[in-house]
Amino acid sequence: MLPIQNNMEILSNLTSKFPAFFLTSIPGLESVHAWISIPFCCLYTVALSGNSMILFVIITQQSLHEPMYYFLSMLSAADLGLTVSTMSTTLGILWFDAREISLDTCIVQMFFLHGFTFMESGVVVSMAFDRYVAICDPLRYTTSLTNSRIIQMGLLMIIRTVVLIVPLLLLLKPLYFCKMNTLSHSYCYHPDVIKLACSDTRANSIWGLINLILTTGVDTPCIILSYILIVRSVLHIASPEERHKVFSTCVSHIGAVTIFYVPMMSLSLVHRYGRTAPKVVHSMMANIYLHLPPVLNPIIYSVKTKQIRKAVCSLLLTK
Repeated sequence: MLPIQNNMEILSNLTSKFPAFFLTSIPGLESVHAWISIPFCCLYTVALSGNSMILFVIITQQSLHEPMYYFLSMLSAADLGLTVSTMSTTLGILWFDAREISLDTCIVQMFFLHGFTFMESGVVVSMAFDRYVAICDPLRYTTSLTNSRIIQMGLLMIIRTVVLIVPLLLLLKPLYFCKMNTLSHSYCYHPDVIKLACSDTRANSIWGLINLILTTGVDTPCIILSYILIVRSVLHIASPEERHKVFSTCVSHIGAVTIFYVPMMSLSLVHRYGRTAPKVVHSMMANIYLHLPPVLNPIIYSVKTKQIRKAVCSLLLTK
């Protein structure tokens, strides 16, 4: 009787407008989920504590109330959002094998996951602009990047995120799903969900392409242009020591750009062109994409930025 009931449940979910999706951790390693959860917990602990500490020292240290550190605090806030938005489903699978997730819950998770990703992309561009003004036009730095202008830039990032994300997710609601709705990751990722739909997804694909153009397609050229202008300006400096000093102020930001864009683009390429790749490749790329920036950003900025390093050390030594 039980097999018949299970078959009926499967059949009822074959064509559904509000299906249940099934998340996937690391294929083939289900028997050692408890052990796999240990490094994941370590990564989450580093991401949460590191970004929280940077936020705290920037808020509490008056000497860090400057444009560069305001943008860094935005980056840490976006990294915290990325970490929290996926932590519950990832650890839920590893600890309790809680793989099932409804479409509505999936949409909510995608809103925060993709939203914080768009926010982080915007912050990285703002940080590139900050470095450009500081190096190429230092006399206008304080007048160009006032507190009100930084707030306006932050609001613009939020507005862009909401305007792009909300239609993308609303377009999921009318879709029908008629396959075994097993996702490739331990969280809901829009291209992963779209692949399971049986109804026409052209509108979703078009709006997804618009999102890509208005985020990565705009932000990446802006960052590249900023660094072309920075390099051109630095090459006019006669002293090699001065060149090295100026370039060293960009190292942390270049690291943040690299660890954000390389995994994101790699995951997109895997989803688009790597359909024949083993499932474990999809899973590993997804985890790198999510965990690398939140874990490494606070480490990079704590190590390479003297003021942040001193503030963090001072905070730790006073405890």
